Amino acid sequence: MYIHRQWQNYFLLVCGVFLLSSCVNRSIQSQPSPAELASANLPLYHGQAPYSSSYDESRYLSRMPQSVNFGKERVILIDPKAYAWGAYDTDGQLVRAGIATSGADFCEDEGRPCRTSAGTFRIFSLGDETCVSKKYPLGEGGSLMPYCMFFNGGQSLHGSPDPMLVENNVSHGCVRLRIPDAAWIRYDFARMGTKVIVLPY
Repeated sequence: MYIHRQWQNYFLLVCGVFLLSSCVNRSIQSQPSPAELASANLPLYHGQAPYSSSYDESRYLSRMPQSVNFGKERVILIDPKAYAWGAYDTDGQLVRAGIATSGADFCEDEGRPCRTSAGTFRIFSLGDETCVSKKYPLGEGGSLMPYCMFFNGGQSLHGSPDPMLVENNVSHGCVRLRIPDAAWIRYDFARMGTKVIVLPY
C-alpha cells in the first residue's frame, strides 16, 4: 500500500511538471520580440497596469538639463535624441523626467516620414484615460492613447505600455510616455496652453 501511494505521488508529480513545462514553452514561443512590441499598435485595456515597477527614472533625469530659461512658465521639453522628456517649473527647474519615444524616421505602413515636429507648441486638448486614436491602427482607429495631450495637429503626448517604450523613435509622430508619467503630466502639471518644446532629432 505504501509503495503504491509513493508511485501514485511520483506519477502525479511527473504529470504536473510536464503540464507546467508545456505551458511555459507555449508562452515563451508566443512572445513577440521587443522590436515588434515597440512598433505595434497594441490594444490597451482599462484597468491594465502595463508598466514595470522597476523603472529607473534617474537614467532620464540625468539626460535632461537640470535647469532652463524659457520664461516664467511651465514647460515640457522633449529630446528625441536622448529618448527623454522633462517637466520644468516656472523657475526653470527640472521637476520630473522619463523615457519618451518620438516619431520614426519613416513609417513603412504609411510610406512617409513620421518624425515628431520640432519646435515650440502649446497644449490645446487634454484627454483622459479613455483617449483613443481616430487613425491608428490604420483603417480602424481605436488604439488607446491614455492621458493624451495634443500639442501639434494630430501629435500628442500620451501614455503607452512599457513594452512600446524603447530607446528608439518608432511612433507615428506622437510622443509615447509611460502611463504613470502621462497621468502625472496630465493631472499634476499640464494645463491648456502649457508650452511643449520638441528639440530637433
